Amino acid sequence: MTPPGGAAAAQAARRRTFAVISHPDAGKSTLTEALALHAQAITEAGAVHGKAGRRGVASDWMEMEKARGISVTSAVLQFAHRGCVLNLLDTPGHADFSEDTYRVLAAVDCAVMLIDAAKGLEEQTRKLFDVCRHRGIPVITFVNKWDRPGREALELLDEIEREFRLKPTPVTWPVGDAGHLRGLIDVREPGRMLRYTRTPGGAREAVEEPVPAERASADHGDDWVRATEELELLGADGAVHEEEAFLAGRSTPVFFGSAISNVGVRLLLDAVVDLAPAPAARELEGGGVRPVGAPFAGLVFKVQANMDRAHRDRIAFLRVCSGVFERGMTVTRAASGKPFATKYAHSVFGQDRSMVDTAYPGDVVGLVNAGALRVGDTLYAEKAAVFPPMPTFAPEHFAVVRPVDLSRSKQFRRGIAQLDEEGVVQVLVSDLRGDQAPVLAAVGPMQFDVVRTRMAGEFSAAVKLEELPYHVARGTDAGGAEALNRSRIVRGEALTRVRDKAYLALFPDRWQANSFKREFPDARLDHLVAAHD
Repeated sequence: MTPPGGAAAAQAARRRTFAVISHPDAGKSTLTEALALHAQAITEAGAVHGKAGRRGVASDWMEMEKARGISVTSAVLQFAHRGCVLNLLDTPGHADFSEDTYRVLAAVDCAVMLIDAAKGLEEQTRKLFDVCRHRGIPVITFVNKWDRPGREALELLDEIEREFRLKPTPVTWPVGDAGHLRGLIDVREPGRMLRYTRTPGGAREAVEEPVPAERASADHGDDWVRATEELELLGADGAVHEEEAFLAGRSTPVFFGSAISNVGVRLLLDAVVDLAPAPAARELEGGGVRPVGAPFAGLVFKVQANMDRAHRDRIAFLRVCSGVFERGMTVTRAASGKPFATKYAHSVFGQDRSMVDTAYPGDVVGLVNAGALRVGDTLYAEKAAVFPPMPTFAPEHFAVVRPVDLSRSKQFRRGIAQLDEEGVVQVLVSDLRGDQAPVLAAVGPMQFDVVRTRMAGEFSAAVKLEELPYHVARGTDAGGAEALNRSRIVRGEALTRVRDKAYLALFPDRWQANSFKREFPDARLDHLVAAHD
């Protein structure tokens, strides 16, 4: 009989847990759908900006996402491919939701970085890559939209190497310029070209036809010659995939294609199985690691309410980090030391879910009606474990929130508390305003739109927001808060964050923050982690 630790390690070797990251509008949700389509997890892909009548993407389940055509929450899709279990975590692309994306990156072992063929590296792509580098997450690159006009392939590779100090190593290479794609060369099989016939609307897999080199040369002449010469040049420059360099974060394998046309997606999906690392031992708070074969331990990286509008429930997304998770087991919540029952455990596919009985390292389990759990919580069995805490980012936008209808005050308080626990916004309070007028703190203003939409739709408590003239937050203590409230020079305000009772000092700008420090040199004033740095 295989011991539990051995079963966990064996199953972990079959898992690939990864995220797709990109700048907004690079095609991230469309690629997510295309990957699921090629793994036969869905029968028809739906692009966000598709033709009339096409459905929204499976990973975009919130009404606001469907209406705007953007992802503003993270989603989980699990499916099988070539004997492996893939856990794909779709992330918000918009910079206003950086915190949600950063939490997701704490739960994955690899990332697929999506680049727009016309725009190249963009601001949010750069920031997310820096997070991957900081966390030691290896990155696979997919150059998207090659069926539209764009930049030169070699130019894009030069940009990646120059800005990320990362060696791009092509695994596939385009035959034809961006906008005039003839086919793809799989570098591992250089004697042929893969030619694609797009299906109507891109709703199904593109037909892939292997074309021998002689025929590709005859059919596409200069384009074929140029592609093969560019590959020879790159090979001479050492742009050849090496597993050790990739896993160490010194190189990135590069793929070309078009997510909306399903071109090159199969090759990318195969690469996730072949190249992405399986779950491994994870670092613990205070030092040491938790091996995958150790008793169960997991990290709560996201909490989301009302995904199922019919049941108004709350689900905590747990990344299994070690051991075997079994539905119904009683585990310990590290933050409180109290037991937690796992009776209602689901496997999640976008908004759809099904009961899960067993999960292994790398899998994501949805714990339903987990009211006690918070983002960053560690759950464990038998041997204690605590994983490093999730970062909380410095907010840059602030607004007082009030209920439109005072008779809905109970629903208002419940909704605001829920959104705070999910990390949709940070909620701040002060004696001056009281509980009926808390201050919402956000990284980006679109977070306020989510608050308005969800408060009205999910909690039946429409709200009105009054934006405050603050854009800089600093950490402080009770003494600093008192000093700020009695300052005669500086415009600012001190509030308490509900989540952890920390004091925050708010200022209109950095100049005002510096003036306060000069006025009260002994006051505590700490810089917070900035999502936009």
